[in-house]
Amino acid sequence: MQTAVHIAHVGDDFERDAAVRELEAGKVVIFGGGTGNPFFTTDTAAALRAAQMGAGVLLKATKVDGVFSADPVRDPGAERFSRLSYREVLRRRLQVMDLTAITLCMERRIPIRVFNMHVPGNLAAALRGGDVGTLVTE
Repeated sequence: MQTAVHIAHVGDDFERDAAVRELEAGKVVIFGGGTGNPFFTTDTAAALRAAQMGAGVLLKATKVDGVFSADPVRDPGAERFSRLSYREVLRRRLQVMDLTAITLCMERRIPIRVFNMHVPGNLAAALRGGDVGTLVTE
């Protein structure tokens, strides 16, 4: 566990090189504490860490099954997208992640996989590169 802000007995302070060593040793690294700065969301923190680590994909586990044309809880007729471009997300102002996070992923060409974390097997499928939820990419 690495954190953006010092939290004694919870995790080590974020250090990219240490995280890389842990990953190369086959370990899982969990990043916490956001960015350590005000005004930045956890979405932006996830995109920032994905960029810093050279991630091949950013997995966004949510309570809905991907990205929709509208809030599917409020609008049962909302359309679920299986694939979108970053620019389409920005143009339509879809509520995938905040604009800073989407833009950072777009600039660094980091695909975003948005999926329902409450469906058994979805996380494992997403980790294996399975076609769950919505893929946001170029």
